[in-house]
Amino acid sequence: MRSLVATTVLAATAAAGSGAERPIDAARLERLVRHDCGSCHGMTLKGGLGTPLTPDALSHTDAGLLTGIILDGIPGTPMPPWRPLLSAAEARWIANYLLEGGTE
Repeated sequence: MRSLVATTVLAATAAAGSGAERPIDAARLERLVRHDCGSCHGMTLKGGLGTPLTPDALSHTDAGLLTGIILDGIPGTPMPPWRPLLSAAEARWIANYLLEGGTE
């Protein structure tokens, strides 16, 4: 499933062109969080291989830090960098979505 979503994201990125910021597709990003993030953080995002992504679990962080983690991953851990697949605006949207409890 991860490769299917990654392929879809790559195709969307290529179609958007390298110089233009594509608009936020909230439905696509929600699916990405559920399927790709959920594959490690648990389908309910309450933990799995990765830590929980609930608002309570993320209360010690802010959107800027979380955006950086999404984009650049965490070296030495299974958390991959998503920068090749997501724009900074999309990563920020995901960070805010998680912090605001959009998955609950």
